[in-house]
Amino acid sequence: MIWMWVAAGAALGGVLRYGANVGAGRMGLTAFPWATLFVNVLGSVVIGFFATVTGDQGRVVARPELRMFVMAGICGGFTTFSSFSLETMKLIDDREWMLAGLNAGGSLVLCMAAVFAGAAAGAMVNQK
Repeated sequence: MIWMWVAAGAALGGVLRYGANVGAGRMGLTAFPWATLFVNVLGSVVIGFFATVTGDQGRVVARPELRMFVMAGICGGFTTFSSFSLETMKLIDDREWMLAGLNAGGSLVLCMAAVFAGAAAGAMVNQK
């Protein structure tokens, strides 16, 4: 049943992300990916806050379905950067400095390389 909650949250998060992109376009903010930066930062704030207040030592008791609806669903559909940020924060909290740096640096380098590789593969498909 949790899968359904995650799917519903992801749908909501995706619609919110689309809205941010449309809003940025209407404001003429297209020279820099402001909408993406905005949703990544906002999603990171939301997932960090919600994970903390509903976690084992949090002040709010939340069922697993609600936690997954918000964190994996809404935040995941809104931006996966929030999950990355939460995981990196956990490594830092655990004083796993090397792993935190590897996660941050590796994510940036590997994801940028992957997006270029995907674009190159797509360009090859488009040529045929």
